[in-house]
Amino acid sequence: MEHIVEYGDYMPHGMCLLWQPWLVILWAGSDLLIFLSYTAIPFALLTVLRKRKEVPHAGLVALFAAFILLCGLTHLFGIVTLWYPIYPWVGSVKLATGLVSMTTAVVLFRLVPTLVNLPSPGAMTEANRRLRAEIAAHEETLASLERQVAERTKELEAATTTLAVQTREAVHRSGNLLAVVSSLAVQTAKGSKRTEDFLDTFVGRIGALAEGTKAIERKNHSSTELDAVIDAGLAPMEEAYGERVSYAGPSLTINPEAAQQISLALHELATNAQKYSLCESETAHVEVSWSIDAEQFELHWREYGAPQLLGDDQVRPEGFGTKLLTRIVPAILRGNASRKFERGGLSYRLSAPLEAVAADEKGNDSDRMAARIVDQNFGLNPA
Repeated sequence: MEHIVEYGDYMPHGMCLLWQPWLVILWAGSDLLIFLSYTAIPFALLTVLRKRKEVPHAGLVALFAAFILLCGLTHLFGIVTLWYPIYPWVGSVKLATGLVSMTTAVVLFRLVPTLVNLPSPGAMTEANRRLRAEIAAHEETLASLERQVAERTKELEAATTTLAVQTREAVHRSGNLLAVVSSLAVQTAKGSKRTEDFLDTFVGRIGALAEGTKAIERKNHSSTELDAVIDAGLAPMEEAYGERVSYAGPSLTINPEAAQQISLALHELATNAQKYSLCESETAHVEVSWSIDAEQFELHWREYGAPQLLGDDQVRPEGFGTKLLTRIVPAILRGNASRKFERGGLSYRLSAPLEAVAADEKGNDSDRMAARIVDQNFGLNPA
């Protein structure tokens, strides 16, 4: 310990340089620059550690800072020894520097595999680029999903609106049909003397009304093709009389009201034809045709080839069937109708504005019938 404190017996290092000024300045200046640099570097490293808490292996950086600072102190003491031979103190600082540097070297070598696996700046840049590209792709996917959700939401809203309209339309149609059935029952009962006659006629007319409604339901729309309604109304006659029954006309999509009224008219005409012409004469025929001319619709029923068919002078008093054909059906369709008997034949024409028969492109046909049914008697005066 005495040798450490008492250093007066040693020779200053400047004597080794023969106290040549240029050499002393060179020696001291170099050590001073090294000391200043070695002091600044640790402070820079410690500043980084203080500001960047996420720096990996911060302990190793601290060891490097201590090692470099101690190296700087040895150079500072080297300047002092030029004039003051404090070699024991210089040796102590060098020992500390050696211990710290050895510790740094050991820790560094133990961390070599970890440090080697650290990504390089280029790899980090590439990883960041890929990450940004992946984020952009996810954002595009999210935007696409949002667009799809928005589209599906609009489709769902449209479907909900359509369902609400169809539900409202179904309610209207149910009410309309009940009104028509009630009117048919009242008017049929007025012209029937026996329950059996009433039931036969009433069930037939309800069946015709049902066929007109089924023609629409089969297509799952609020409209149907006229030839489908004609085919359904004439199907029993075609099965029974084959080629003696025929129909033809242009393609036309009609609304529910027209389908039901035309079905009722066909039922009345077909019932009478089977009673008075087809079953009475093998030469009797029935032709049904329809046409569209200048926004006017016309349906023509023609029976011919039955010599025993009654003429106009032998026509029976007007019943509800006649009223249905000549007054009710054309009134509901805002048109007119005529029925003419001839020797061996019958001609029935139903004319109506095309807009009253054709389906509305917007599907707004559900309220037409209710607006035109005046009361449960179809607007006929009580008889």
